[in-house]
Amino acid sequence: MKNKLFYFLFIALLSSVSYAEKGNIPAAPQLHGAGDDKTGYDTKNYITNSKALATRVGKKADLMALIKQPPLGLPAVPIPTHNPITVEKIDLGRKLFYDRRLSLNNTFSCAMCHVPEQGFTHNELATSVGLEGRSGRRNNPTLYNIAYAEKLFHDGREDNLEQQVWGPLLAHNEMGNPSPGIVLRKIRALEDYNGLFERVFGKPLNMETIGMALATYQRSLNSANSPFDQWYFGQNEQAVSANVKNGFKLFSGKANCIACHTVKKDHALFTNNLLHNTGHGFRVSTQPRPAKQMITIAPGQTIEIESDLFDSVSEKKPNDVGLYEITENPADRWKYKTPTLRNISLTAPYMHDGAFKTLKEVIEFYNQGGVPNEDLDPLIKPLNLTYNEQSDLLAFLNSLTGSNVDELISDGFAAPVGDTQQ
Repeated sequence: MKNKLFYFLFIALLSSVSYAEKGNIPAAPQLHGAGDDKTGYDTKNYITNSKALATRVGKKADLMALIKQPPLGLPAVPIPTHNPITVEKIDLGRKLFYDRRLSLNNTFSCAMCHVPEQGFTHNELATSVGLEGRSGRRNNPTLYNIAYAEKLFHDGREDNLEQQVWGPLLAHNEMGNPSPGIVLRKIRALEDYNGLFERVFGKPLNMETIGMALATYQRSLNSANSPFDQWYFGQNEQAVSANVKNGFKLFSGKANCIACHTVKKDHALFTNNLLHNTGHGFRVSTQPRPAKQMITIAPGQTIEIESDLFDSVSEKKPNDVGLYEITENPADRWKYKTPTLRNISLTAPYMHDGAFKTLKEVIEFYNQGGVPNEDLDPLIKPLNLTYNEQSDLLAFLNSLTGSNVDELISDGFAAPVGDTQQ
């Protein structure tokens, strides 16, 4: 039995790569980052900083205010006419988002992939890991400012949050529910949900109202008023350094990042909500398979194993051709959604598969012109940025962290996770 337990633990560790090692997560205030810093994990002097869930305390935020009056730099929040915002809907969606009982075995919530203190994504994993250690093939996108997204998932397969929420609930390698009916029956049986949907929506719990509640909470996760916003939109010349100003000049000029990560006269979403082939997806899906692979089994602990051995104990990773999987149009191969750059320093690792640990690596990738292929987006060209110019561009990206990040993290800490004994 002990050997069997070790086997399944080992497979779970193999299913993703940890990026919690020193230097891979940008320095941030106390609330940010992994709850248990793994620096020095491979030494005898390592002391865990892990805390019991009961000590994870915070303060509930006025999330409605972030919808009615978004922070500086954001436009009005788009609200669908069929799902108007109410405080009660936000609260119900927040309860569902953090409730681990919504997964098949009561152990996994939406917030365990979209971790508040890790940029509402997951800094420690290149690609997502769901129920029972089942690995996914793509990186968790941040939920900051998701209300403005016109396309959802890296391949843009959904276009509204109300529908999108059912994808993770039903995915075998996420929350693992085999059907919507299982989710509905489970929630109906939980005493703390008795009457909640009736009071909030005026009708009983159903697939539609679950989607509407979760979508409403997510539309409140608006974060801006960054140092960049205070300078560019607030006209405060002292809000950022000369390096940041020069970085933005490069961003909107020589580097032309602004062509995809758009900035308007009175607001900036830093995305055009379109999908592009940068060459990264092409390289990953067409590069020769190595005979051996380096696998991180724990922070600071890396082993080399035969690729055939890895395949024998792990689900074979399918080829990822991006938007083509949705449209089956050959011109859409390796196209992925342009992510927002807001709070980008908090949302490592980067790209659709979490391949790049740092923003410096991302800048270097684009500086070389991506990876040539027959469907490469014509906007992707070598940038020829000098070392100093790349440093200034990085300074600009680091200036995009919203002033209310800690408030949203604290609100997440204050949310109940559900009684997993039920």
